Amino acid sequence: MRRRGVTAVVALSLLVAAVGAGSAAGSSSDHSKDGAVFQALFDRHPRNVIFFLGDGMGTQEITAARYYQGVRNKLNVDRMAITGFDTTWSVKPGPKAPYLPDYDPDSASTGSQWATGQKTVDERISQGPSTALDVPGENLPTVLEKAQKRGMKVGNVSTAEITDATPAVLASHVSLRGCQGPADMAACPKETKAAGGLGSIAEQEVDHNIDVLLGGGRGRFEQKVTGGPDAGKTVVQAAQDKGFQYVTDANGLANVKDTRKPVIGLFNGGNMSLEWSGPAAALGKGSAPAPCVENQRPANEPSLADMTTKAIKLLENDRRRGFFLQVEGASIDKQDHATNACGQIGETVAFDRAIGVALDYQRTHPDTLVVVTADHGHTSQIVSEDASGSGLPTGYSTNLVSKDGQTLTLTYGTAGFGGDGKAPAAKAPSQQHTGTVVPVWGNGPGSLALLGTNDHTDLFRVLGG
Repeated sequence: MRRRGVTAVVALSLLVAAVGAGSAAGSSSDHSKDGAVFQALFDRHPRNVIFFLGDGMGTQEITAARYYQGVRNKLNVDRMAITGFDTTWSVKPGPKAPYLPDYDPDSASTGSQWATGQKTVDERISQGPSTALDVPGENLPTVLEKAQKRGMKVGNVSTAEITDATPAVLASHVSLRGCQGPADMAACPKETKAAGGLGSIAEQEVDHNIDVLLGGGRGRFEQKVTGGPDAGKTVVQAAQDKGFQYVTDANGLANVKDTRKPVIGLFNGGNMSLEWSGPAAALGKGSAPAPCVENQRPANEPSLADMTTKAIKLLENDRRRGFFLQVEGASIDKQDHATNACGQIGETVAFDRAIGVALDYQRTHPDTLVVVTADHGHTSQIVSEDASGSGLPTGYSTNLVSKDGQTLTLTYGTAGFGGDGKAPAAKAPSQQHTGTVVPVWGNGPGSLALLGTNDHTDLFRVLGG
């Protein structure tokens, strides 16, 4: 009884604070948040779940996108009522639990955390930890697999290869994230279909009969299966034999009408094309301030917002049991690694537009939970505008002209030194992740659990695990 009383008091306090803030501000956005907070307090059982993952989208990355667009122009994610933070640490290989912590994780281990609710080692896809990277761990049930068992329709969307780490954690189990296609299994010899294993990530995603699978990575699916009943076929051919509708461009996706058959859309041989381009990073103060060049994505590749819209339409057909959908903005991370400020910001803006699609859907489907987070922090930092460069940290910097007409300086400093460890390399090497907590946003039933500081493994339960 005491716990119920405390919960009720906390809930009432939150509601009063939220309504008071909304009434004082008086905007439609504030009133919308009032309703979202009220729903989060008293409804914890979503029918549909839409989970957004901005790869490498830490607080600096989302803030850079917000500022570049103009400080008075809010992003879609700013419409969300519930906010919190998650820790993301992974573990190191070892003989048994408790495993030692690794404070700076990769996308495979962090993705496995929300997918399975368990900590694991870097490079691992929804398998538990083990004594070494090349020793497979125990296969762990995923939130997507549990959703399928409940009869929900499921979808997986990414701007990366759909076999990359984040999309892979939902529907595959493999010891190393690089084992993406049948021809990529040299590092996972015991897990091939020929050896009696589950096969590559691409094969497992098809075998899972995911209702909607959209992204890049066509090259992985054009590889031939080496074992089992599909031996000799490409993964695409195996998918078509299982009833998948297969499309390769934006028009093909737009023309998919049959909601009874699963859909696989592969829109690039590798990762999907970037939305924006712009000036390259340079050592010290960087180049002269310049704006980003927008609208660079080829027309034959659908935007992340378009893929999200189509996925929801294809998944919502069966309203009795609902659906689970994961959407990844993958190249925020990839362009952070590459010190490509405009590429990074453009992918964040495109990711935010996809979030807007889900929030608009949720407005008319209040039984839908929308969650947004990042898998880990990254390197970019917003630093002081300094024409001389004397006040900038050692590293690679880019100066952008924001839509406010001001200089927005991003610097990248988690890598960039030569072999002697003293002099910065002429060309920036791949920047490193950081171990910071990441932001989490939520709207809809069940989102109250995101409040405060939690761990990424806690998302498993929130998402329906």
